[in-house]
Amino acid sequence: MSEAKSSDLDLHAIDVSDPQLYLNDSWQAPFAKLRAEAPVHFQPNSPTGPYWSVSSHELIKAVDTNHQVFSSADGIAIAETPPQESLQSTDVVIENFIAMDSPDHDRQRATVAPSVAPSNLANFEPMIRERVVDILSNLPANDTFDWVDEVSVELTARMLATLFDFPYEDRRKLIHWSDITTDTPELTGAEILDPEQRKADLMDCAGTFMGLWQDRVSRPPKFDLISMMAHGKDTQNMTENPMLFLGNILLLIVGGNDTTRNSISGGVLALNEFPDQHRLLMDRPELIPNMVSEMIRWQTPVIHMRRRALADQRLGDELIRAGEKVVMWYLSGNRDESVFPEADRLMIDRPNARAHVAFGFGIHRCMGNRLAEMQLRVLWEEIHKRYEYIEVVGPAERNPNNFIRGIKSLPVRLHHRR
Repeated sequence: MSEAKSSDLDLHAIDVSDPQLYLNDSWQAPFAKLRAEAPVHFQPNSPTGPYWSVSSHELIKAVDTNHQVFSSADGIAIAETPPQESLQSTDVVIENFIAMDSPDHDRQRATVAPSVAPSNLANFEPMIRERVVDILSNLPANDTFDWVDEVSVELTARMLATLFDFPYEDRRKLIHWSDITTDTPELTGAEILDPEQRKADLMDCAGTFMGLWQDRVSRPPKFDLISMMAHGKDTQNMTENPMLFLGNILLLIVGGNDTTRNSISGGVLALNEFPDQHRLLMDRPELIPNMVSEMIRWQTPVIHMRRRALADQRLGDELIRAGEKVVMWYLSGNRDESVFPEADRLMIDRPNARAHVAFGFGIHRCMGNRLAEMQLRVLWEEIHKRYEYIEVVGPAERNPNNFIRGIKSLPVRLHHRR
């Protein structure tokens, strides 16, 4: 991205909620313009209504850690929940604990957090490694294949099935439910092709997990997410509110799917885009843990999070009024040159790679961040043992979505170590 491209843009016309920016991977210049000239920027005419953009690393952290003023209680995505009177029969309006403020958020989060706490992660690593080895051992040796489907999605599905103690043979359902959750017109700019089918699929998700819930209630507590919620004092009555139940299930599915899946795909793409970093990886595999953080920064799977101002608040040079919508663009914060020199480059030895905001900050920081990092670390350790190079042999197919920075397919060919 050159300064000329950024300077050619009309600041007042910039709408970084446009899903086409992410389909075309053309978001860099608009965000560079905002960071340089208006890190707190008002867009009055977007398809999802007026909103403030917060695009600098410093100010994103300021919003994300000030939950007393910037509330999550009416949603976390830029899209508004339709008013009750305008709901269609195919609309599914769900609730979840990430769209809550303290203390309700804290109580519900605390119920499931132990499953991915550092003290439990050591139990996961041998199983993750076993599954990574199995996946890599069965990849096509000399043919082009889709890395997203064969590796990114498959590893994520296996991990999600383990976290939920979900029927292993049906694990791809979890990915499907995650995908349709974030496939809404407000996020993608496109109408849902079959809204009746989408609703039926989400109700299938609810029914399936309700059955799992009833099974766990009748058994002694275990260490999977469903059992922990079914037996947790702050979540055991969740099934009394079906939309809260479904919403929290989908939150955990989407959270476990998108970060890992798209960072796995984005990492392969980045090493092809910056071959000097691939050479550095081959020479210095001890950089893998830091490389994982840098890949997450570079990819930034969750593009934004939204808040609502509960009171008038000055942010940067602007006054945000109570009731106004405030959107933190994590993708932009992770390309802030004042924090990350040469921010558009992948640099696997970047000293401050872990300073990224891809997991958010404050009380809503991603609960499973350490588990995601572990999966990526184990995967790249095993890749390094086997392959000289994973060559991208065709264009990446991306999703038009302003919430999840997703890669739909990535054709690759493996080059094995000699």
